[in-house]
Amino acid sequence: MPDLSDADHAWLLRERRAIGARVRNARMYRNLTQEQVYLRVPLSRSVYQEIESGQGNPTVNTLLRVARILGVHVTDLLR
Repeated sequence: MPDLSDADHAWLLRERRAIGARVRNARMYRNLTQEQVYLRVPLSRSVYQEIESGQGNPTVNTLLRVARILGVHVTDLLR
């Protein structure tokens, strides 16, 4: 697999941060704490926080479970 350019890394980080912000906004809209979400997924606190901050690289399965708990379609998190 070829190495990613700096521009590719920057783009991926922006996209992960945008996804994390959508996860956080959906959680807050539903008045849920991070703990309420990560315990139901289940995930560790640090992994969940990495998702919301855009530092994590969650699997599709994890995003599907998070979306279900937040009451949104996974595409709402990825748009």
